[in-house]
Amino acid sequence: MTTATEFQPKLLGIACNWCCYGGADLCGVSRFQYAPYIRLLRVMCSGRVDFSHIFRAFAGGLDGVFVGGCHINDCHYVTQGNYDAYALFQTCRRILEHIGLDPERLRLEWVSAGEGVRFAEIMNDYGARMRKRGPLGKAEGLDDAELRLRLQAVLRIVPYLRLVQAQRLQAPARTEEDCYRYFRTETFDRLCRELVLDVVTSSRILLELGAGPLPAAALSERLGLGPSDLARHLKRSANLGLVRYDMNRGGYWAA
Repeated sequence: MTTATEFQPKLLGIACNWCCYGGADLCGVSRFQYAPYIRLLRVMCSGRVDFSHIFRAFAGGLDGVFVGGCHINDCHYVTQGNYDAYALFQTCRRILEHIGLDPERLRLEWVSAGEGVRFAEIMNDYGARMRKRGPLGKAEGLDDAELRLRLQAVLRIVPYLRLVQAQRLQAPARTEEDCYRYFRTETFDRLCRELVLDVVTSSRILLELGAGPLPAAALSERLGLGPSDLARHLKRSANLGLVRYDMNRGGYWAA
């Protein structure tokens, strides 16, 4: 029995209309029980899920996001949108880890319309794991202001993330083997680090400097970056005309 003091996470489930949502519907019709604090949102395809859906959910105070789609190669669309969902999932988990949040808060599963029992089992397992992890941010040792800044740094570059995801961070071929193998390669890790994670850090730097100029030492402390890493990010931002150094202002400032 759930006690009044037991933490109950706020969870969002985004489910594909044709398969996962059908499984959820069968789960309800069959009266299989699962955690009542998971709210489902239906989309036509798991490939429709976007960076903004996931990170706006976290920024809005949710403790976890679940994405459910058709099994690989069973997508109802010619484009096989669940391959896009898997690629997005891999990138988002790396972003979550990069900004200091538990990547397990984002979960992806393939559920068919006939798998009502499996849907209930997944939801109960996910709910239990999120209860154990605790509230978003606080469980990771972040106060509300710091959590908000880290998520805002991601949200402000969503258009860029969409473009990079579509053009550079997809598996070389839409086959089941490539789907699972490519995202474990050094190539994907390198591209994700250079094209996504470094840009997230630069976005955070610009947010910090938006309030006024800061010396390098203060930036280094706020971002938890060593001097060499901070210098690399500042140089990159300066080359793009985003950051300038002003001796009169006493540090770096957003151009």
